[in-house]
Amino acid sequence: MATTPTPLLRADGTPVRVLVVDDEPMLTDLLSMALRMEGWEVRTAASGFQALTVARDFAPDAMVLDIMMPDLDGMQVLRRLRHSGSDVPVLFLSAKDAVGDRIAGLTAGGDDYVTKPFSLEEVVARLRALMRRAGTAHTPGGDPVLRVGDLTLNEDSHEVERGGEPIELTATEFELLRFLMRNPRRVMSRAQILDRVWSYDFGGKSSVVELYISYLRKKIDAGREPLLHTVRGAGYMIKAA
Repeated sequence: MATTPTPLLRADGTPVRVLVVDDEPMLTDLLSMALRMEGWEVRTAASGFQALTVARDFAPDAMVLDIMMPDLDGMQVLRRLRHSGSDVPVLFLSAKDAVGDRIAGLTAGGDDYVTKPFSLEEVVARLRALMRRAGTAHTPGGDPVLRVGDLTLNEDSHEVERGGEPIELTATEFELLRFLMRNPRRVMSRAQILDRVWSYDFGGKSSVVELYISYLRKKIDAGREPLLHTVRGAGYMIKAA
């Protein structure tokens, strides 16, 4: 048996709304595509002033907000939002990785922070967590656990078990397993996995996917009925027998 993640919904049962603000069109396109694959409604803005206008009309449940922008920067946008009474959860994006910038962003009222380059899976996971925590969205049934056969993965606590036995995974192994478990019985190509699990501008070789699949197999499938399957020439799939 496999379960796909149930969609996040607003209190009225409609899909959650996310506003993506960045002045790099390629990045907003990538993020928008990834978020729409979750079944979410997405709007984009390419500047601080445009972001404020769209936020007022769209009433998003969460925002992805770039810090460095040509007119108003992300900090100024957030201050204006908070001053207007909006408590929308905000995930900051930035090329900056200095501790001071993180602290400044969170002190200004941001809820979380991701440094470029990031993986799309990480952004999706953080947004889901922000919206659930803020109470702006809920999962019907409220279960954060993905299941494929006797393998379970808790998206909130990051606990992974097979047949009731806990499995320790690295951060990358966890993201890879989560991506596969969110797409059970579907073949995922190396390119798709690289795009979602590794950073969007990852310049390395696709053989890294093969390597991490082998790590997962040792931890999840060793001595058990295999759940991870290689589809020759196509990619990888997770499914129970």
